[in-house]
Amino acid sequence: MLAIFKKEIQSFFTSPIGYLIIGLFLVLNGLFLWVFKGAFNIFDYGFADLSNFFLLAPWVFLFLIPAISMKSFSEEKKLGTLELLLIKPISTAKVVFGKFWGVFVLCVLAILPTLIYVYTISNLGITEGNYDLGAVLGSYFGLLFLVAMYVSIGIFASSLSDNQILSFILAIAISFLIFYGFNALSGLFTVGETSEFIKSFGAKNHFESIALGIIDTRDIIYFLGCTFFFLYLTNIRLKNLSK
Repeated sequence: MLAIFKKEIQSFFTSPIGYLIIGLFLVLNGLFLWVFKGAFNIFDYGFADLSNFFLLAPWVFLFLIPAISMKSFSEEKKLGTLELLLIKPISTAKVVFGKFWGVFVLCVLAILPTLIYVYTISNLGITEGNYDLGAVLGSYFGLLFLVAMYVSIGIFASSLSDNQILSFILAIAISFLIFYGFNALSGLFTVGETSEFIKSFGAKNHFESIALGIIDTRDIIYFLGCTFFFLYLTNIRLKNLSK
């Protein structure tokens, strides 16, 4: 698994892809938060907090993570190297986890520079350092869980086809459905228990809960459950391909 993980990391940073993805994530967030006028602009928002960043980041990652993960298995299948990988004395589960951690670490590296936003926000307030650190840490914690789920979906989509564009579109569609689809569906019902029950199946609802700084085991179990479910599906898919 470690060898596959190292291979994934090296493949990202020996080509412009890794730098491009990290740069694109930072540039898009920076422009929407600090430059472009609109709902996400922190100066227009008028409050020294990072809530707008955590509203924006899941939508940016919704497109960037499928772009990173689409080649995980699609490229291997297209080049004919997947068969060579599967006949090696390593379980398919380790292959899946090696790919997963490679993409996940790249996403974490993209998030790390945004910590400077915390310092910036702490100095923008009327009273320096007067911000809700618990909510910020909770939001970063929730973002990591959301990223893990997106990555597992992206890897699963990549295992379905040797066409990277198709894998990219499938990953976006599944991620969007799980993140926002249930919230949209709940709008068809009047506000009440039914609406809230449907929302509870969506990742957006659980992410927003963690973003408040409240670490609920139900939210953690939800994200871990979704992540391992799609990794399990990927493992089953690879086992079928190896037969």
